[in-house]
Amino acid sequence: MAGGMPGGMPGGFPGAGGAPSGEEERVRGDGVFKDISADDDDAQPTVIDSLCMNCYQNGTTRLLLTKIPFFKELIVSSFTCAHCSWSNTEVQAAGRIQDRGVCYTLKVTSKQDLNREVVKSDSASARIPELDFEIPAFTQKGCMSIGQRKINPTTFQATDPEVAEKIDEFVGKLKKLKDVECEFTLVIDDPSGNSFVENPLAPQQDQDLCVSFYTRTPQQNAQLGIQDNEAGQEEEDTTGSDLETMRNEVLMFNTNCPECNAPASTNMKLVQIPHFKEVIIMATNCDSCGHRTNEVKSGGATEELGTRISLHLTDPSDMSRDLLKSETCCVLIPELEFELGMAALGGKFTTVEGLLKDIKDLVVSKNPFICGDSASSDRTQKLEAFGEKIDQVISGATPVHLILDDPAGNSYVQNIYAPDADPEMKVEKYTRTFEQNEDLGLNDMKTEGYEQVDCET
Repeated sequence: MAGGMPGGMPGGFPGAGGAPSGEEERVRGDGVFKDISADDDDAQPTVIDSLCMNCYQNGTTRLLLTKIPFFKELIVSSFTCAHCSWSNTEVQAAGRIQDRGVCYTLKVTSKQDLNREVVKSDSASARIPELDFEIPAFTQKGCMSIGQRKINPTTFQATDPEVAEKIDEFVGKLKKLKDVECEFTLVIDDPSGNSFVENPLAPQQDQDLCVSFYTRTPQQNAQLGIQDNEAGQEEEDTTGSDLETMRNEVLMFNTNCPECNAPASTNMKLVQIPHFKEVIIMATNCDSCGHRTNEVKSGGATEELGTRISLHLTDPSDMSRDLLKSETCCVLIPELEFELGMAALGGKFTTVEGLLKDIKDLVVSKNPFICGDSASSDRTQKLEAFGEKIDQVISGATPVHLILDDPAGNSYVQNIYAPDADPEMKVEKYTRTFEQNEDLGLNDMKTEGYEQVDCET
């Protein structure tokens, strides 16, 4: 926290020697997070008294809860001390923790790579393997900037000349990397899934950037404050009558809206897809901000083989085909040189037209890097041209191949000729690679002999 502010953020603003101000009550009354706008003169920070950790006198902390469009909610805090003139400013993410962690591996080969926008949360670690250098998680506050940042000269006080020499040598190596005198690798690993490295070639695939998603370990969940079930707690058995109830009824449970964090309700239902399998559909509707979202989870286990579905879109009637895209499925359109990685859109049960519209919204409409200061004319024109091509595909003017590649085998495209074969659709089964099994968490999963227990004492 900025300064020496005691207490935590959840549940209200912390205070040290000061009651909630009128501004605090105003922010609570009108909504917690305010959109950043140059025309909003009413967005004022909350001012509270805080202890200065430099001189231990009373200082002033200003808190502003705001929302950056196309990004997330932020808590901006600024501390100043009138006694010793010490100051500190922080930006903290207030959004939700993602379902999976993310790891970005960028191969920096030119100075253009240093101009990429980078979002690094405070839970992310940053590594440069060539220097054997790492910034551990939770040791550096969250920031949003470009990759090229000025290396500020720092005065190191070292009594050992050997230590001082090593420090100077390391700073010299950093300056060489800043000038890209040699190629190097930047790895940002974020268990919370809230970090980001820009792909300047979007919507095309970036050969120098590798993005992988993974399931967090229990230790990572503990670091993020996510509590697991108590050890030894027995799970309730699901009987046949319970499954029948889920098939016939829509279950409802309380949750929070992912956009405004207001209380909302989520509906869940078990649905049988003809000629496929059962899936679980969950839909959330927020009455406060109007946000709607739906998610699809496979109702069965991971298949023994992966599935690759290739559909040739030749007629506007193909847009009405039902489509199930699991969260482990990649989407490819070779004619547009487009590839969408797994978990980018999550699980969806929609139509072909609905999936194409979601892809257009993700790449064009909801892309934070084609508006504001980070926008460039070339990038904007390229993405707008891609959106026009998607519209042509939806209208049937441009025939393309839509490929769903799902290593887990839980994706599906409707066969309108069923039970006969579809002449425009090709379904292939394949054996997963070691890397795909690693992404799905199957390599370390013990599925044989687990029931055998050594009873010897």
